[in-house]
Amino acid sequence: MSVALVTGSAGLIGSEAVRHFAGLGLDVVGIDNDMRAKFFGAEASTAWNVLRLTSELGDSYTHHDVDIRDRDGLAKIFQRYGKDIAVVIHTAAQPSHDWAVRDPFTDFDVNAGGTLNVLQNVREYSIDAPVIHCSTNKVYGDRPNSLPYVELDTRWEIEPGHTYEQGIREDMSIDSCLHSVFGASKVAADIMVQEYGRYFGMKTACFRGGTLTGPAHSATELHGFLGYVMRCNMERRTYKIFGYKGKMVRDAIHSHDVISAFEAFFRNPRSAAVYNLGGGRHSNTSHLEAFAISERITGKEMITEYHDANRIGDHQWWIGSNAAFQHDYPDWKQVYDVPMILTEIYEANVDKWVPAQ
Repeated sequence: MSVALVTGSAGLIGSEAVRHFAGLGLDVVGIDNDMRAKFFGAEASTAWNVLRLTSELGDSYTHHDVDIRDRDGLAKIFQRYGKDIAVVIHTAAQPSHDWAVRDPFTDFDVNAGGTLNVLQNVREYSIDAPVIHCSTNKVYGDRPNSLPYVELDTRWEIEPGHTYEQGIREDMSIDSCLHSVFGASKVAADIMVQEYGRYFGMKTACFRGGTLTGPAHSATELHGFLGYVMRCNMERRTYKIFGYKGKMVRDAIHSHDVISAFEAFFRNPRSAAVYNLGGGRHSNTSHLEAFAISERITGKEMITEYHDANRIGDHQWWIGSNAAFQHDYPDWKQVYDVPMILTEIYEANVDKWVPAQ
């Protein structure tokens, strides 16, 4: 028996990983206790995704309602499957800047402590299994905001000819900048994943994601940019824009493209690998541009409200470079761009995201 163990298995990337690796013939063990509902409220709950996974996959999927902070509970799962674990995909996290400020203890315990718990269990019970860690571009803090930008009609853009014109690389420093509480906890997790790779010789990868997105996102105001844009449009909610004239740029990568990168690493793992992984130049948008695409798809105008102050640590412009990953895994290709992503989100939720009566 070969097992793929997925933490955060009911979330966007976790659930996509569950389905994908089950499709490869692995038995999938999922760990998810729906902390997202605690973080963001009932509308962000992932319980629906657990029901869908268990229904779709049957005996190929085993779900454990366990908190990754629970060392004893986690250890029992790893002990049970031991050397049968062929890959560990760690997507469980507290994902919000704003929420982290309200409860930094929980944020750090989940993001840093939970990641350490996963790594140590892999070391003790399944040391040959590659560990794929969902990190974040927020490990770079607000350093991207120090880059030279030009204001265009609908977006900020990096100065032509800059070394990062085709995307920010992994050589950007993470030091001497503001990270946010969330960013700091993710830095701790990211470095620990690298350290277990170097110190213990484990196969580990940190994937520093940009905007990860797709139709399985339980989109809410504090997390899930493109999904929440479309949800606001469809449900006739007011979308609050925080600073930068709504011209801040995000690269967006579909969960399908993320998981295909994970599979590539699983089949040919390295130790202590670090990769930026996002939409890159292939798939990126400003808020204003995302509003316009959504309006074309639905035929409805966005309802927006502008606030001058940007969120602390928020990026004015982020387009990451996938060049390092593509160098190591040249067969990996992106499929989705922003219009395709927003169209799919709309089609997946057209019967669910309707205006309140």
